[in-house]
Amino acid sequence: MAEAAFRFDDSVAYERFMGRWSRAVAPVFLAWLGARRRASWLDVGCGTGILAETLLELCAPASVHGVDPAAAQVDAASRGPAGGQVDFQVADARKLPFANGSFDVVASALVINFIAEPAAAVAEMRRVARAGGAVAGYVWAFSEELSPSGPLRKAMRRFGIDVPGIPGTETSRIDSLRALFENAALEQAEVRTIDVCLAYADFQDFWQAQTPAYAPTTKIISALKDGDRARLMRSVQAALPAGPNGSIEYCARANAIKARAPRA
Repeated sequence: MAEAAFRFDDSVAYERFMGRWSRAVAPVFLAWLGARRRASWLDVGCGTGILAETLLELCAPASVHGVDPAAAQVDAASRGPAGGQVDFQVADARKLPFANGSFDVVASALVINFIAEPAAAVAEMRRVARAGGAVAGYVWAFSEELSPSGPLRKAMRRFGIDVPGIPGTETSRIDSLRALFENAALEQAEVRTIDVCLAYADFQDFWQAQTPAYAPTTKIISALKDGDRARLMRSVQAALPAGPNGSIEYCARANAIKARAPRA
């Protein structure tokens, strides 16, 4: 099946689906990035503001800007904990509204693969980074089905459903990220994986989080007959690792990269 289109215009559903996972990855990524204190930051594809919130807590930045193409996400970020300290605005990652060399750190969380022209976005990230500044990001390991939605997607395939591909799955590979950054003339590229494990209270908690209305897989599930949907849910539940109290815990993996803008 061809790749499905994702629309991130339901900030509440997105937060319920991805928020807990994003908050688990961000501190690990920021510790690895190791940016100096009092740096100026740009968060590209800021979503509901989770990376911005985390770096405010951990990195003592001098300033933070965040951009996202979805007005609903920017509105949610502006109303969130980082709203009073971060300048959030609607903007396209392929045409950032900032002058050359504006930021010490330009970072992108869980976004690069979803951008229609990732090479153009990374080139823009490099452009707005100061000479020698950090340009970095991370995406879920979609090619290995190790994203938070991986267990559901794999169970659907076992059930015989043709599951649509995630946009930019090939871009999410470690080697693809490295090539993307190096082709943008970024230097000293380093890559790593970040594994995080989280628990859901029970299957209902998992199912509600994993089936936001905007997701293509949710639309497929909703179109099933009631009996088929019930059998799919039982199949998904049977494949998940359940604790003695009914909790469900599993791990997801993000592929991360960091590099430097050229000094000359």
